[in-house]
Amino acid sequence: MAHMWGNVRPRVAHLSPLERVRLRRVAVRYALHGWPVTPGACLANRRFVCGRAGCPTVGCHPALENWEHAASADPARVATWWRSRPHGVLLPTGHAFDVLEVAAHLGRRVLDAVATHPAGFGVRGPVLVTPTGRWMFLVRPGDPLRPELEHCFHVVRHGPGSWIPAPPTRLPEGTVRWAVAPEQARWRMPDSYLVQNALIAALRAAGITLTPDLFPGHLPLPRRGR
Repeated sequence: MAHMWGNVRPRVAHLSPLERVRLRRVAVRYALHGWPVTPGACLANRRFVCGRAGCPTVGCHPALENWEHAASADPARVATWWRSRPHGVLLPTGHAFDVLEVAAHLGRRVLDAVATHPAGFGVRGPVLVTPTGRWMFLVRPGDPLRPELEHCFHVVRHGPGSWIPAPPTRLPEGTVRWAVAPEQARWRMPDSYLVQNALIAALRAAGITLTPDLFPGHLPLPRRGR
């Protein structure tokens, strides 16, 4: 890892060797199931350090500058990244899955809805929760947001060019965890639009007005003057 860290030796979070091995083991398990993985910066007190000279980012971020290109689902390659450093485990989106991110009060509503949904595993997929209260629903990749959600700031879609922190990555506020583990979902990604439908219902139940609610019909085109 000398190429990444050079002469920088920050005081990273006091993780035991067992915790570093656990991070590596989980990262390798993701890779074994075809999920590309990239190493995250290491937590040092309450900021993250990646070892790249002049990097101004102090929040959670990739340790590699070309992180998306370097991301790998090769278990052997992934294991080498955690050989000596307790990197966070980051999962690039837009490959094995996309992610729909919402606040906790919406996440709980959606999780309750999909738990009893008649589509079964067609709508039930892995769901992770950050210690800051963000809920992230992993879904089939490649589907754009429905028009109702496209301009809704309550929903963030992570696709190509983005990433999420995965359990058991530690953030300053605590550890990222699974609300629904991949094993519980059989490592399958649910239909994105079924999850989006549940999100739309949760938003409306919370009293949030969506764009098509404001404009229920198509406005007629203006007549051209003769």
